[in-house]
Amino acid sequence: MRALSSSDVLDLWERGSRLHSLDRGLIVLGAVLPETPFESLADWPLGRRNGALAEFHCSVFGPSLQGWISCPQCGEKLEFQMDGRALLDGPPPSEKVVVRGYSFHVPTSRDVARAAVETDSRLGALRLLESCCLDEVDSPVWSDEDLEEVGEQMALADAMAETRLKFDCPKCSGEWEDTLDIVTFLWAEIEVRAKRLLREIHTLAAVYGWTEKEILSLSELRRSTYLEMVQQQ
Repeated sequence: MRALSSSDVLDLWERGSRLHSLDRGLIVLGAVLPETPFESLADWPLGRRNGALAEFHCSVFGPSLQGWISCPQCGEKLEFQMDGRALLDGPPPSEKVVVRGYSFHVPTSRDVARAAVETDSRLGALRLLESCCLDEVDSPVWSDEDLEEVGEQMALADAMAETRLKFDCPKCSGEWEDTLDIVTFLWAEIEVRAKRLLREIHTLAAVYGWTEKEILSLSELRRSTYLEMVQQQ
């Protein structure tokens, strides 16, 4: 994976600031894997995408994934932490799954994007199923049982596509599960770093009159040393 410079981080943050989470994940992969055609990244199975994003997070921001979640029963805020390296060791996704005589490939970012336009959860599941179907099907009628079975088989075929975390609330003793979104964690780190860089640029430009380009061309050690000297004045 290509290392990102300070300029790269700012450009990435600016490009993705108004994008959907799916698109943010893809532009991060495009930035760190420039040798991979961007269009092909959208066709990666979600498990492969998640593994690559987790690898980037671990190498740049460290393996720790920290966050907050609210209890759905009482609203208590809980802090949690997990090791992002756990997302690197999953089995590779299966090429396809077969359910009731029909073949499906496991979902990709492109498939999920097509389903995400639906506001109704059942219509979204139906759109995802149709997008992943490898067979020619004339006006099929998919029952709720069909949708559930295909979804279960897809989850088994690409185990890293979705990571479920279990939570226990110490306040009301409620128990529940929620999905870990690696893109959300990664983007939060990118945003924090980008805004820190902008503050550094603002401080050094105000004191020394340097341009953004000149400040970003400094090594991180030199930039931090100049900032220390400014703070000591």
